[in-house]
Amino acid sequence: MKKLTGLARTFAAAAVLVSVSVPAVRAQDVTEDQIKTARATIAALGVTNTFDNILPRLAERLKNTLIQSSPNHQELITATVDEKALALAARRADLEREAATIYAKTFSVEELNAITEFYSSPAGKKLLDNGPIASRELLKAADIWAAGVSRDLTNDATKSLDATIGAAAPAADAGTAAPAQQ
Repeated sequence: MKKLTGLARTFAAAAVLVSVSVPAVRAQDVTEDQIKTARATIAALGVTNTFDNILPRLAERLKNTLIQSSPNHQELITATVDEKALALAARRADLEREAATIYAKTFSVEELNAITEFYSSPAGKKLLDNGPIASRELLKAADIWAAGVSRDLTNDATKSLDATIGAAAPAADAGTAAPAQQ
């Protein structure tokens, strides 16, 4: 059980270090209207959706670590960590508030409204859904294009240099060969 306490302290210390090292955005710098508008923008963009799995992943990682230390207490560890994780789930709202504050500080209310309007439209939703696919395909196309340009640049430069150096080479060879024959 001492191992469990030590591990819990280690995770708590790590959490404190992470929270101290990440600068907090002051909420008093923005109005509630800005926060409300920013929340609508965040919802339209879905920017915080990727954070939904943070707490479950942390809980799973902690369970695995604790169970490795005390495998005979697996059921108790699982139940305890799940209970504590569930109690912390309400803190997800803190992250949403931070995200809204960041967006409120970064964009004006008018810009947030325009962003929300666009990304709530069919075209905006399609961009969110298909944008990553289009970006991936564009990167593939750019790689193919770059390979072709590289090939052509190499071929063209080599031919040009061969012609220039090749034309100058016999004269240079003749000049160096003459003194050697004397």
